[in-house]
Amino acid sequence: MSLERIALISDIHGNLTALESVLADIAARGITRVFNLGDTAGKGPRGDAAVRRCREVCEVNIRGNWDDFLPRIADDGLEEMVWWRDEVSPENLAWLGTLPLSVDLMMSGRVIRFFHASATSPHMRVHFHHSPEEFASMFVNTPMTGDGLVPSVVGYGDIHDAYIETVDGRTLFNVGSVGNPLDEPTPSYVILEGGADASATFSIQVVRVPYDIEVEVAVAESLRMPTRDVWAMELRTAVHRGRQ
Repeated sequence: MSLERIALISDIHGNLTALESVLADIAARGITRVFNLGDTAGKGPRGDAAVRRCREVCEVNIRGNWDDFLPRIADDGLEEMVWWRDEVSPENLAWLGTLPLSVDLMMSGRVIRFFHASATSPHMRVHFHHSPEEFASMFVNTPMTGDGLVPSVVGYGDIHDAYIETVDGRTLFNVGSVGNPLDEPTPSYVILEGGADASATFSIQVVRVPYDIEVEVAVAESLRMPTRDVWAMELRTAVHRGRQ
């Protein structure tokens, strides 16, 4: 029985160096299906290039919270927000606004659902440390997800913190972040492997891909990106700017 593999990436945040390292690892494994769970631009220096790359290679792109609000930033907004908005081309900004918020698929007899942050909104966050109620809320149908089959496996991004948790037959996993990891300073992505038949095996694997952080820090510096100092510290330490 043949098995299929899908690579799941998320939260690139304009870090093209990390993205290319992850995509190279995916290609080296012979994986051709790539799903992007959102937040492709913003925070980092090369959002437009990251968007263009994902439009080329990703079979599925999901709208994250940054993808959702970046096109709507006003001209009199914060300096860094306007910079990140204007760094992305008008065509790519418009494309980000058209992306779906939720995607379902079937693998090894499991209904698997992907979204950026939660089943309610790309702006509503569910952390690694969550309540049983928050866990359960990730598996329900909502106006955002539609009225399809209820999933038993859910994958998401947003929190930049990779993990896998199974409770009462339901599995919730976070793919972590390609461009701005906050659990360790190494990008992560997830490989799903399964088959078309319910009897096929199923696996979820978290992969870590080292890259040259200083190359990306130098790009931000050369472009005089706002907040490049805290961005560099996040990349080097995996400590969120709010805790620095």
